[in-house]
Amino acid sequence: MSETISYQRVQAASQRVRDYLLSARNAAGHWEGELSTSALSTATAIMALEMIRRQRPADDDSLNVYIEQGIRWLSRHQNPDGGWGDTVKSFSNISTTMLCHAVFHATKNTEHYVSHVVNARQYIDRVGGVKAVVERYGKDKTFSVPILTHCALAGLVKWKTIPALPFELSCLPHRFYKTVKLPVVSYALPALIAIGQVRHHFCKPRNPILRLIRKLSVKRSLKKLIEIQPENGGFLEAAPLTSFVTMSLAGMGLVDHPVVQKGLAFLLDSVRPDGSWPIDTNLATWTTTLSVNALEGTLSEFEKAPIRDWLIQQQYTELHPYTAAEPGGWAWTDLPGGVPDADDTPGAILALLNLQTEESDEVSPELQTSLRNGVNWLLDLQNSNGGWPTFCRGWGTLPFDQSAADISAHVLRALEAWLKTDATAEESTLRTRATQAIERGYKYLAAQQRPDGSWLPLWFGNQHVDDDENPVYGTARVLAAYADEERRTTPQAEQAIQFMQSVQNPDGGWGGAEGAPSSVEETALAVDALLSVGLSLENPCLQQGLGWLLDRVEAGTYTETTPIGFYFAKLWYFEQLYPVIFSVSALQRAETVFKKCPDEKFRLSLDAADSPIMSVKEK
Repeated sequence: MSETISYQRVQAASQRVRDYLLSARNAAGHWEGELSTSALSTATAIMALEMIRRQRPADDDSLNVYIEQGIRWLSRHQNPDGGWGDTVKSFSNISTTMLCHAVFHATKNTEHYVSHVVNARQYIDRVGGVKAVVERYGKDKTFSVPILTHCALAGLVKWKTIPALPFELSCLPHRFYKTVKLPVVSYALPALIAIGQVRHHFCKPRNPILRLIRKLSVKRSLKKLIEIQPENGGFLEAAPLTSFVTMSLAGMGLVDHPVVQKGLAFLLDSVRPDGSWPIDTNLATWTTTLSVNALEGTLSEFEKAPIRDWLIQQQYTELHPYTAAEPGGWAWTDLPGGVPDADDTPGAILALLNLQTEESDEVSPELQTSLRNGVNWLLDLQNSNGGWPTFCRGWGTLPFDQSAADISAHVLRALEAWLKTDATAEESTLRTRATQAIERGYKYLAAQQRPDGSWLPLWFGNQHVDDDENPVYGTARVLAAYADEERRTTPQAEQAIQFMQSVQNPDGGWGGAEGAPSSVEETALAVDALLSVGLSLENPCLQQGLGWLLDRVEAGTYTETTPIGFYFAKLWYFEQLYPVIFSVSALQRAETVFKKCPDEKFRLSLDAADSPIMSVKEK
């Protein structure tokens, strides 16, 4: 039996996934995607609603249906080991299990769901309980303290065992935040304020001076919370963060506070028909830029125009009230709770360059301004070590505020692409800065490369790999920056290529690392990256990877998702469009490579007893 990896086969698969991706656009012409439902989000949302319900009259049952449906959803999605994972495809973890277990107690559902509660309690005891939560996050209190606060509101954890958060520091001018070294990451300011206050409410410090300082800081920090809350009520568009803030204030009795009321409205607006909540509302800007860049300018002008206009509108033109980010960046969503960051901004720049008008190579004045502002924003964000952080330059030492290899590589690709556009007179200084930043950026990447040739990403992981790492994703993303003719022969690129080949699975696909089950997302990323740096189609590794991906497309299983995404505080998620987008990019690149060698025909011999072997035959 034999299968042919011919141009026709690749073209057919490429067209199939491309058609699927195009069909996933919304009525406005761009992509919104769909994030996975989350047990963690559902549990925290239920707790927030319960804290509000307790403060309402006994005959007010308006929240009952949401709480009951949420509890039922959790009961149906408990894992066999008694725990819960962040998504329906995730392994159980102590954090999500403690949150889910607590809401059965808080809502007085322990008797109705006896087996669920007992099994959850046994899992928690087996894994290590409170101590395990604290150890999981280490010095970073961004998530350990909210989890314990959630459990304290349910009466399962004593307030005095929860570390106090210095919410009084939020009263300082924003420019001092990185100086005082907050115990939470930059995006967690709302949690610092609300959770710090509820802990202070139930367990005040013994030190009389500190007690006085915090008492005097309550009103002022609450005012700060009002100022940074998005108009739709959703902090970062995230149900967990919004829920933690809402439950904390409601737990103090501030159920009529405007932050609680807006938080409640956001939660009720974002609940899904089955009673669950997603980890975030959507990644519309991110999925749109990923899709556009995967399609690489193959859209018609009719299709490009509305996406281009929409994307330019998503660029921030004012100082962001949350992180005090300067104008010029893009967030992951088009909704009010987004925050500009260094992964979505280069994605938007690359997408806008791919969305240029076909009739002219010149960039329109509006597009020039947008690109220039985006580039300037990225240059201002670069850290002293040459890399780029996600949100804020030089904020702190916690992981999600440090420079990241995958994000830095994305920025470098955007800067290099922008430098290839025609220069204007006012861009001379900016282009010099960009050139210098690029050299510093590649020095950072070289320093971050691990001995085995890989790089680790910040916002993506693999639950089958030690420490939840995903070197395949990280290395694939960084390799894309080395696709330039001058850089693909560097030692860094060569080592990375060797690493990617060394961790390929026997079935031809890739997981997050050696031995991790193959996934569409990671295999497509690996194939795409290896093709981008010029690996020959005659290479057995690439042949087998491409064959694995083609098999999935032809079987119709290429849309199967894997929880590889990390949200804030390493919360797992999967996105319905990721496997499709990554497959489009890989297969379209493969199609392009085939076009460049029309006189060759590639045949893949598939033998049940042997590994796939590729032979090259003259046409």
